[in-house]
Amino acid sequence: MSKRNLALFGATVVSLIYGITFTIAKDVMPLYIDAYGFILLRAGGSMILFWLAWLFMPKEKIALNDFPRIIAAAFFGVAFNMLTFFKGLSLTSPISAAVIMVSTPMIVLALSAIIMKERMKNRMILGIVLGLIGTAFLILYGKSIGSATNAGLGNFLVLVNAISYGFYLIIVKKLMDKYNAFTFVKWIYLFGFIMVLPFGWSQFDAVDWALVPTDIGWKIAFVVVISTFLTYLLNLLSMKELKPTTVAVFIYLQPLFATIFAIGLGKDELTLVKIVSAILIFVGVYLVTQKAPQNKRL
Repeated sequence: MSKRNLALFGATVVSLIYGITFTIAKDVMPLYIDAYGFILLRAGGSMILFWLAWLFMPKEKIALNDFPRIIAAAFFGVAFNMLTFFKGLSLTSPISAAVIMVSTPMIVLALSAIIMKERMKNRMILGIVLGLIGTAFLILYGKSIGSATNAGLGNFLVLVNAISYGFYLIIVKKLMDKYNAFTFVKWIYLFGFIMVLPFGWSQFDAVDWALVPTDIGWKIAFVVVISTFLTYLLNLLSMKELKPTTVAVFIYLQPLFATIFAIGLGKDELTLVKIVSAILIFVGVYLVTQKAPQNKRL
């Protein structure tokens, strides 16, 4: 398997994990732990895992002038990103949140065009439009699952999170080109943890762990180890071979995987709308990730 295909496979696995996470995280909050407390746990646990992993990796020195970029990546990729996403998810339904996340590729394309002076190919634009049509079908005609206490605010916060993540993908790309992922991601999570500490400490401190069931404990562990530590690594490794715009388009797969997972748990049903949506989303991802005839990276 080529490095590019491996990167595409990694990006697909990330979308699968995130698709499952929408429902798993919703089971945990706000009943057992509030959104910001959960984020503190997620950022803190991942920070420890990244620093431990770094001990076994080749050592590199980071230039001082790269730390402002690392701090910006921590803000957009960890702190602001997680705070808005988890708070939004706690107010809306998992499938609604997953579907709204598909605005990220559009945001990344626009930001890349402005910041990185990237030209948008017609094939990419067509792929994104098809993906948006597929997800619009899911929003308009697909049955959502879970309780939504304030869907309007929740959906808005998830959209803000998508914009934040778009900034992160572009900011972190230059770090990826310069350093090994383990060299800087531990710093991103350390700064991110410090940023979320004031918001999450009181909610984290309020949790009565004796009342948290074992299955909820496993779901919390899944979010920290698999949905955060593993997915960030896979995303960073994918970005070694792919452009931010290509990595971002895999978010189109999240509502599809979120729906499949919900159906598997008996919380949703398969309909013609969802099948058509799935086909449109997959075609959209294919068009955006298809290698161009020239020897250029996508």
